[in-house]
Amino acid sequence: MIFTDDTEEALRSAVWLVNSAEQPDTLTGIADEDAFLEEFPYTGRLDRDEEEVASLRRLRPRLRTMLLAPRDEMAAHVNDALAESRLTPALRRHDGVDWHLHAVADEHPFAERVLIETAMALIDVIRADEGSRLTVCEDDTCQAIALDLSRNRSKRYCSTTCANRNAVAAYRARLAAD
Repeated sequence: MIFTDDTEEALRSAVWLVNSAEQPDTLTGIADEDAFLEEFPYTGRLDRDEEEVASLRRLRPRLRTMLLAPRDEMAAHVNDALAESRLTPALRRHDGVDWHLHAVADEHPFAERVLIETAMALIDVIRADEGSRLTVCEDDTCQAIALDLSRNRSKRYCSTTCANRNAVAAYRARLAAD
C-alpha cells in the first residue's frame, strides 16, 4: 500500500468521476450516481436528485485539472479548494471502515465533499511526491486518467479495455512484421 486506505479510495472515486466524462458519458442521471455510490459508499447528505448529478458533472473538469497538474500547481489547486469550504475535520469510524478523516461536515453538498476529499487525498500525493501515479491513459484513442497504485508502477492504461486493445494491436503488429 502506497497511501492510506481513505486516500486511495478518494483518488479512485475522483478518477471514476473524471473518467465518467469520457465517451460514452457514464454520469448522466440518478441511476449513474447510484452506481458511483455503490462502488464508493460516501456517507452524509445525499440528495440523489438531478441537481446533485449536475453538480458532480460540473465538478469533473476541475477534478481532472487537479489530478493531472504538476506538483506545485496541484498544491495551488488543493489550497484553492480547501479555502472555498468551511472545514470541520473530524475522525470517523463507520460501516466497517476504521478511523479516517472527514474534512467537512456530513451535511455539506455531496460535490463539495467529493472535492474536499480529493483535495485531502492529493495532500498525501503531494507530500509523497507521487503525482506521477496519475497520468493520461496511454491508449492513443483515450483521454481518461490512469491511476497507478501498483508497487512496480506498471499501470499504463485507464482500464482493462484499453490495456487489452493495445495488447491485441501489439500482437497483430508483431504478426504482420513476421
